[in-house]
Amino acid sequence: MTASSVVSVSAFKHTQHIEQHGCGSVLKRIDLVPESYFSSSRNVLNLYFVKVSWGWTIVLLLPFILYSNSYNKSHRFVLRRLTSLLVATLIWYTCTEIFFYIEDVTGSCYESDNMQVIHGDITTKAACRKAGFIWDGFDISGHSFILTYSSLVIVEEMVPMLHITDVSRNAPLDCLYIALNAIVVIWIWMFGCTSVYFHDIIDKILGTSCGILGWYLTYVVWYPFVFSPGLPPQQKQHA
Repeated sequence: MTASSVVSVSAFKHTQHIEQHGCGSVLKRIDLVPESYFSSSRNVLNLYFVKVSWGWTIVLLLPFILYSNSYNKSHRFVLRRLTSLLVATLIWYTCTEIFFYIEDVTGSCYESDNMQVIHGDITTKAACRKAGFIWDGFDISGHSFILTYSSLVIVEEMVPMLHITDVSRNAPLDCLYIALNAIVVIWIWMFGCTSVYFHDIIDKILGTSCGILGWYLTYVVWYPFVFSPGLPPQQKQHA
């Protein structure tokens, strides 16, 4: 790459960076929402919950599905339903890897926020960060995706609790149900914080859309069919 090409690319990326961030979190930029504890990515909910959100989802949903789907059901049905977590994990992994790939192929490595010095020999975000530089690429919001997708999956899987009688419920199941509701509340709160404080508008729209699409293609389109993990037990199934 020639010196003039480097300058041109750098100038283009600098302009693109300004345009993208200029239409980002509008409420924050016009001071309708002040800086707060949650405007920092170092807040405790982000570090210990959102950053490992899929781990929380699996740890709580696996025993919950096992308990809630076993009511008047065969072991084969329960095992079939547990495969929904495998499908969900595959969707989560695939989407996040695609997001990382897009950010790598559309980004460039810079020495500082002014976006003036480009390092063309560094081609990935990980390598750029490791070198102490700043990576600027098309960053689809993984937070918006996972918080949306996890919330929708959890809400779908909690449906059996509406139909299981008090006599058939037990302490472990009730504790898991309470924990899952608490997690959903945290996800909704952190989704709001992400919407206000982080990412550009298009990044959040795409991330949220991917989460909704992942839920829709499975629970609405695929799972009602026989050859699928199936839907959680409905009221008529408990009769």
